[in-house]
Amino acid sequence: MLAFAGAGGGSGFGQRTMPLPVVSEPSRAEVVLKHVAPHWHKATARIERWFAQRDLVPDLAEDIGSARWFRGFGTMLALGGAAALCWPSFSPLQAAPLTVLDDQAQNEFRVQGIRPLAFGADNGRRMVQTDAVIALAAAPERPSIDLTATLGTGDSFPRMLQRAGLSSVDIVRVIDLVGGAVKPESIQPGTRFAIRLGARTSPAQPRPLEQIAFRPRFDLALDIRRSGGGLALASNAIAVNTIPMRIRGIVGGSLYRSARAAGAPPSAVQDYLRAIDEHMAFEEIAPGDEFDLVFANRYAASGESQAGDVVYASVVRAGKPVLQLLRWGKDGTFTSPQGMAEGAQSSSGSLGAPVNGRITSNFGPRRHPILGYMRMHAGIDFGAGYGSPIYAATDGRVTFAGWHGGHGNYVRLDHGGGIGTGYGHMSRIAVSPGLSVRRGQVIGYVGSTGLSTGPHLHYEAYRNGRTVDPMSIGAVVQRATVDPAQMAAFRAKLAQVTAIKPNSGPATIR
Repeated sequence: MLAFAGAGGGSGFGQRTMPLPVVSEPSRAEVVLKHVAPHWHKATARIERWFAQRDLVPDLAEDIGSARWFRGFGTMLALGGAAALCWPSFSPLQAAPLTVLDDQAQNEFRVQGIRPLAFGADNGRRMVQTDAVIALAAAPERPSIDLTATLGTGDSFPRMLQRAGLSSVDIVRVIDLVGGAVKPESIQPGTRFAIRLGARTSPAQPRPLEQIAFRPRFDLALDIRRSGGGLALASNAIAVNTIPMRIRGIVGGSLYRSARAAGAPPSAVQDYLRAIDEHMAFEEIAPGDEFDLVFANRYAASGESQAGDVVYASVVRAGKPVLQLLRWGKDGTFTSPQGMAEGAQSSSGSLGAPVNGRITSNFGPRRHPILGYMRMHAGIDFGAGYGSPIYAATDGRVTFAGWHGGHGNYVRLDHGGGIGTGYGHMSRIAVSPGLSVRRGQVIGYVGSTGLSTGPHLHYEAYRNGRTVDPMSIGAVVQRATVDPAQMAAFRAKLAQVTAIKPNSGPATIR
């Protein structure tokens, strides 16, 4: 009774009863679909079997004239007829009637439309001006303008200031102030200048300079400000800490790209390549060799960093250095341990003739006999018989011996002091890389390999890695004895540099 009372009273007291589920009757469409679906599947399956047996779409390129071919031809005609029956009508459509807009409607459309800036961009509704609006004769100017200027390559400091908007009086004063701290022509391209121009008295006058700040050097910041009606210079020396960093990696398809991929900055890679080129031909460096360089990384107290000069450059092959160069001496030239051991050099004598023959082409621009266009002839050609001996112009070391593109069989000698010679188009080479040769020693024989029209010797001269006229080198060098103390200091510095762990960040050298 309590159970029935609770359920009937709705008070929740006593035993609850669950409502019976409501069963809805299926719709008429569901009933029809339930009865038709089995018959539909049977009918479609029967139609598919019929089409599969009849082969109504055969290849019309096969069995031409057969019953199977005519059946396929009939299918094609039937499909074409069906497509023709579905051909659409191309009768013109009725366009919307034109609506004549009066001036008020046109203005309404104009303010609600979207127009480009070229047409004034007068989009959106605007309030009509009232008597409270006062027309100005000219727009007011800002009291000051802050801008940044960059000194470009081939540009000058005065022209850059002129483009920035400085007056001629301010330009002269700025150059005088800067000239007291650094030479204006020594400012490197890419230097950025923070410039502030003040308010001018009239639109026809240039704005006066209020401030210009820049860093002409990594360790120096200059700040010119207007104070008391004139410009004054404030020079701020920035403390710089130099810490060497060593980068070593494997040479791939490109020595430059391999060094850059290893983390070496562009300026350090360029210094490394210039140092290597003075003592070794790039053709000798093959993929799989290792590059090794140490450069002075400079850290400013203001937080910036800059890659300094390369102090060590090396090429490693099979785990052993084939070339080691250390920046040494007051002039900061790269010196190898072999060159240090051989001693300093002094001028004496002249380059000997590399072959017994006459000069057939001098140094300078000429029309190439094979390529047919003007190009620089970076050497002297000697006409000589095929197989004539070729002699070393003076004492030196063989840095390259092998095939060298258009030079054919080619030998390059390093004579020290940045002087080198090259011998091209040889028929046969008589020396190997790394071999020391004496003046007049046979290093090869005249031939016509490479881009050559006949037997001759192409003779080149190098000064600091650049080709020069061999006739301009009037003297060669004689070696003097080396100071034992200097040699010991050189070896100690070389051991200290090579002790730096490569690819591990900045290190410290005392």
